Amino acid sequence: MPPSDADRIQLEPSWKARVGDYLLSEPMRQLAAFLRARKAAGARIYPPGPDIFAAFDACPFDATRVVILGQDPYHGPGQAHGLCFSVRPGVPVPPSLDNIFKEIARDVGAPRPNHGCLLPWARQGVLLLNAVLTVEDGRAGAHQGKGWEGFTDHVVDVLNREREGLVFLLWGSYAQAKGKVIDTARHRVLKAPHPSPLSAHRGFLGCGHFSAANQYLARTGQRRIDWTLPPRATLPA
Repeated sequence: MPPSDADRIQLEPSWKARVGDYLLSEPMRQLAAFLRARKAAGARIYPPGPDIFAAFDACPFDATRVVILGQDPYHGPGQAHGLCFSVRPGVPVPPSLDNIFKEIARDVGAPRPNHGCLLPWARQGVLLLNAVLTVEDGRAGAHQGKGWEGFTDHVVDVLNREREGLVFLLWGSYAQAKGKVIDTARHRVLKAPHPSPLSAHRGFLGCGHFSAANQYLARTGQRRIDWTLPPRATLPA
């Protein structure tokens, strides 16, 4: 992206210090040109511009303790807000997130929330990172292969190299392929099928990743994640 564009991106400072240079790379310039062209053609792009980097804004680099890798944002109106698997309060819970909540209830006994906003997890140190950060209305995967993957690969690589004792939750073959660079001697990597209704019954339901993540965090002297979400009324609109 041109420097003027990079300056306008409200990326959290600790992340900008580590991955901001990548935003000026040629692949990102090409991505920016593609996004501008799609907008000019009338495409509705999700999430809204200010939310594209919301995962980083909500979870600073040094605060990150758990990383959940998604694929691309939800492509329905009002769903995507920059955190993988998450939707804003008041938006119906998508099927994959519903299965995540089922497994949390089974695994750690957390009550089912009355919303699908995962911002409280992010604020505890859970980086909710999609591999592709934008999508178009009604077109799942519309922005795959346009440049986002290189940026998010860089994010995973920086976390892998500069941090220790992280937990990576890799659900499905796509996330697992993206996580191949992770050093399992430095970090805990947990793998399971994707929580989609098409695959959750093959091993996501019953995987125990939420308790396993907390066990590892406790064993390495880190604070556990409270997977219980507060009521919708306490969250931002």
